[in-house]
Amino acid sequence: MRFRLLRRRLTVSAPRVSVRSALPWPFRWLLGAVVLGFSGALALWAFEFGKDIAGLDRNAKQELQQLRAEVQVLRAELGKAQSVSNTSESLLTAEKAAQAQLMLQIRQLEADNQVLRSDLGFFERLIPGSGTNALSIRGLQVERVAEGQLKWQALMIQAMKNAPDFRGTLEITFAGTLDGKPWATTQAPQPQPVLIQSYLRQEGLVDVPVQAVVKTVTAKILQGGAVKSVQTLKL
Repeated sequence: MRFRLLRRRLTVSAPRVSVRSALPWPFRWLLGAVVLGFSGALALWAFEFGKDIAGLDRNAKQELQQLRAEVQVLRAELGKAQSVSNTSESLLTAEKAAQAQLMLQIRQLEADNQVLRSDLGFFERLIPGSGTNALSIRGLQVERVAEGQLKWQALMIQAMKNAPDFRGTLEITFAGTLDGKPWATTQAPQPQPVLIQSYLRQEGLVDVPVQAVVKTVTAKILQGGAVKSVQTLKL
């Protein structure tokens, strides 16, 4: 019986035998990882060494350094350009403000000049005329300020030195045509009282029909019903 069992084990019909390693699985995985890591490091070293031999890595580093330097230069130039732009905007704003202030001053000077001209014309009218009448009307003016409305102005002067105060009335009459017929009106229903010392300037507004054509304006100084001075202005 023993001989049969021994022959059976030694012949082809003997049962299969599997040989297993005594090394545990965790150690096998660790060993595989070490081998793979070593292979990867070796491949990376070979790649870097190849680039170094070919000169690729050196050129890339030099180009990177050059690009960084150019970026720094461009940033500096951009900062200068922004500074110049800000300065230009500030100067432009200041110039606009100065121009606006100058325009205001010019307008003020023009207004002052107009006032001075008006005052000069007024005082020129104060110069005594060549006539013998001490009381006179000078500087009678009329202008249209609106449709159907006129503005009048009159300057009354006593040319005598140390002349006494004059009390009287002033009457302004507007004459012309209305619808082809003669027409006239006054600045007020009644002549207005005036007190003339050396001079007196009076002005006012009068409403006239829109269709009226005003041709003459007459200013009269009255005292006790008598005409002391008169001036007529043709339009």
